[in-house]
Amino acid sequence: MAFHQRSISLPSRPHVSETEVEEELHHLEASLSSSSSISTITMCDGLRTLANIYDGLEEIICLPTNQVCSSAGRSMLDGEIDGSLELLDLCNAMQEIFVEMKAIIQELQLAVRKGDDAATQAKIQSYTRLVKKSKNLFKKTAKKAPADCSMVMLLAKAREISVSLLESTLHLLSKQIEMPKQSLVCKAFYKKKAVVCEEEKLQELECSIQDLQNGAGNLFRKLVQNRVSLLNILSS
Repeated sequence: MAFHQRSISLPSRPHVSETEVEEELHHLEASLSSSSSISTITMCDGLRTLANIYDGLEEIICLPTNQVCSSAGRSMLDGEIDGSLELLDLCNAMQEIFVEMKAIIQELQLAVRKGDDAATQAKIQSYTRLVKKSKNLFKKTAKKAPADCSMVMLLAKAREISVSLLESTLHLLSKQIEMPKQSLVCKAFYKKKAVVCEEEKLQELECSIQDLQNGAGNLFRKLVQNRVSLLNILSS
């Protein structure tokens, strides 16, 4: 998954090839779908890899050969630009969700520290409601459209994987507190001695959410850069 590092190790190459980007997308997709132990660390790594992939896509977009499109190519590119806007909105929304989640986890830590079971339960419910509401964001995401332009196909595939990764991240975070027997704070209701340990796990979750927020923010910036370059092609 070290796409960017591999490209740096080949300074003599003029640019990243479409084949390299395609291979990285395939590798990332396979890693996310086949892993039996998906974790927040996996998701953070995935976001970093996606950001590196979009760096490679930026190089491809800016190649002189891709600066001029046929009318058919422009039509496909125009469709992908619409999809890129949806992904930008989704990525921005996820950053906001991570901020809200982090705030709830911080309040939850305080409630657990005070031994306030009522407040703890209320914060767990707030977290659950936020996750449930956030899942609606993925109901209207655009699907990958067929295209015979290699650059557009790569952009569409990257967008598809980005949506899938963000959705998987939300699903993973929902499990951290939602499932009674496996939740981080479950023991706090039954064993007061376990409160300190569970509070530490909540702190770890807070740090993980911060890392995911940073990863989503970095991806958002790459997406903006790509979108600007694509709009430049259409305006030329």
